[in-house]
Amino acid sequence: MSKVTDLVKRLFIGRALRSTQLHEQLLPKRIALPVFASDALSSVAYAPQEILVILSLAGVSFYHFSPWVAVAVVVVMLTVVASYRQNVHAYPSGGGDYEVATVNLGPNAGLTVASALMVDYVLTVAVSVANGVDYVGATIPYVAQHKPLVAILIVIVLTLVNLRGIRESGAAFAIPTYAFMFAVLGLIMWGGFRVFVLGDELRAPTAGYEIVAEQSDLTSFAAAFLILRAFSSGCAALTGVEAISNGVPAFRKPKSRNAANTLLMMGLVSVTMFVGIISLGLASGVKVADPAVAFRDVLIDGRPAGPGYYQQPIISQVADAVFGNGSLPFFVISAVTALILFLAANTAFNGFPVLGSILAQDRYLPRQLHTRGDRLAFSNGIVILAAGACLLLWGFEADVSRLLNLYILGVFVSFTLSQIGMVRHWSRRLRTETDPKVRHQMYRSRTINFFGGVMTGLVLLVVLFTKFTHGAWIVCVAMPVLFLMMKGIHRHYENVSRELAVDESAVDESILPARNHAIVLVSKIHKPTLRALAYARATRPSKLEAITVGVEGAEARELQEEWERRGIPVPLKTLDSPYREITRPILEYVKSLRRRSPRDVVSVYIPEYVVGHWWEHILHNQSALRLKTRLIFQPGVMVISVPWQLHSSDRLKGRPEPLAPGASRRPRQEAARDEDVKA
Repeated sequence: MSKVTDLVKRLFIGRALRSTQLHEQLLPKRIALPVFASDALSSVAYAPQEILVILSLAGVSFYHFSPWVAVAVVVVMLTVVASYRQNVHAYPSGGGDYEVATVNLGPNAGLTVASALMVDYVLTVAVSVANGVDYVGATIPYVAQHKPLVAILIVIVLTLVNLRGIRESGAAFAIPTYAFMFAVLGLIMWGGFRVFVLGDELRAPTAGYEIVAEQSDLTSFAAAFLILRAFSSGCAALTGVEAISNGVPAFRKPKSRNAANTLLMMGLVSVTMFVGIISLGLASGVKVADPAVAFRDVLIDGRPAGPGYYQQPIISQVADAVFGNGSLPFFVISAVTALILFLAANTAFNGFPVLGSILAQDRYLPRQLHTRGDRLAFSNGIVILAAGACLLLWGFEADVSRLLNLYILGVFVSFTLSQIGMVRHWSRRLRTETDPKVRHQMYRSRTINFFGGVMTGLVLLVVLFTKFTHGAWIVCVAMPVLFLMMKGIHRHYENVSRELAVDESAVDESILPARNHAIVLVSKIHKPTLRALAYARATRPSKLEAITVGVEGAEARELQEEWERRGIPVPLKTLDSPYREITRPILEYVKSLRRRSPRDVVSVYIPEYVVGHWWEHILHNQSALRLKTRLIFQPGVMVISVPWQLHSSDRLKGRPEPLAPGASRRPRQEAARDEDVKA
């Protein structure tokens, strides 16, 4: 069973890497861009559409507000990108928003950021995969009918790829990401050429449709609220910007400069794609409505579309208008769009484990999240992220509209606190800096971060105000729960640390005990018992005795007689057990020894079987397990397991470990070195 498990692990994850190979996993900019920017780049697949969907609630006439909404989104996006370039240079260690907030605003602000980012990373995976499943489901009915199951399977595949290491996952995802970038940029360029140079009229498949306004005759306040809601939905285009600041350690040197350049490149490409898609959508007459009611609110030739109506995504409609339905470019764009939505989850798979590792190092999460797996990736964090995303996909039935209402609130909490922290960072640096040139750069950086904090703070209020009743309240509950959980974990670690710290006034635990009273537990006379007795005698204890529990009187007498007949040089004591218990008499006897001599240590030797099959664990060692479980809670008691290998364990012996390069030469090298030392 173990060999099969190892084989499967190596097949899907790959051979283990040495810690010294970590530098080989660092990313050049061409690979870092698809690894960390796939989420932000993929947002053009749904952020422009979400703006139009919200505005359509008041009818197509409200589409004329969409350019202004898009401009506002672009301003915020450019501001955030410029602000995070300052973060990358100031805090290159990979802590990102969490480190900025913790250092400048205090631990509670840092934990608030961390809880917000953790929620948002899980939602990034869920939303991206669910949206990609929607694209695939448009052409494959089976996928549309089993969306949650297919989405969970895709998350599992992404998990396995990421467990192979950041470099391999980046290489696997680079081609699809670049294909999406070039396809969409080509679509925008050709569409713009046709409109502005050739003077062609683009016409989307839904250009002749009508949309019934669900909210007609809006008051000024209601109209403004609707526009703000469209703006908050469009701000989904900003998700993923913070991932690069968390992933700076994964870049090649110079890390900060490479990360900042990648961030700038991502921002410019995202803005170009976002503006281009929404502009061509409006130019071609795209009509989109809320998918839940599109069959009713979309009118075709004056009649409702009906239950069988499928609403094409905005990119598909624009590709139809620019290249024509059924053309090769149309199918290419549809395919790479669906693929990039799946791969957008990869941003979270790189951000969440690193954040979890840093939190674990600071003792806010279990320490297991700080260790790297076989492939030098933070495997535990990857698995936890995948599990959380699968639960969301199952609970919300992979419905993008429902999941999207939970989205982006967390990331704007981190945006805002991070920018406020950066303003305090520059203000603190300015108090001690005297170089005029450096001070000028700091003033400029502080101004950028201040403007970024104001903008992201306003967006946070808008998102909270417009999305709270539509599902954002769930995030408002999840964040405090995570916050309190991390505080509780930190408090536990701190309490344990204080408890284990060496106090000068306390008794030194390294002082030898007065005596060592050794006890060997005996059930019958066989090879494991004799080995335990021999080992206990070899330790030279102050006193040694064998203990058995007399559950059955006849068996106890037979054991005593055989013991004396064999002449075993260790006294055997039988403990009475009128209620046929085994654990309690031994526990009470050990306690009595400790009461009589508190400065003595009691060493309990327990013979145990080593077995080779999982089912044999059920048949053996159960009494030993119960005894160890109780004895380890007794102060001054040491529990020693003395193993005896059964024949079934032979199948596990001698399993060769995979040899690293040069390992086969090492014994000869060590032998030669020993000869040199002797000489």
